[in-house]
Amino acid sequence: VKAVIAASFERIHRSNLVGMGVLPLQFGEGTSAQTLGFDGSETYSITGLSEQIQPGQMATLEIARKDGAKQSVPVKLRIDTAIEIDYYRHGGILPFVLRELVSRGKARGELN
Repeated sequence: VKAVIAASFERIHRSNLVGMGVLPLQFGEGTSAQTLGFDGSETYSITGLSEQIQPGQMATLEIARKDGAKQSVPVKLRIDTAIEIDYYRHGGILPFVLRELVSRGKARGELN
């Protein structure tokens, strides 16, 4: 799973997604899987995110339906803090912490 798109997130669930390296994206007010008529046969891509992502940045959900129809919907990046961006870029909290520990160990000459 690379991203979860929802109408809203409980704080802890959103935080857990970021901690696992999963991108939380939120539909705009009044938009949901139901209002968009999702039936599970669609494919999705996310555009508008660069390497320099920012908390609360907007992106676009590109929807390709089975019948060939395409639709674009704005979504909001729900990475809310700078440290969460670091966690996400490293693939989650555990890879982030591991890299930090290895880096500190190398700086002290404890690791080769």
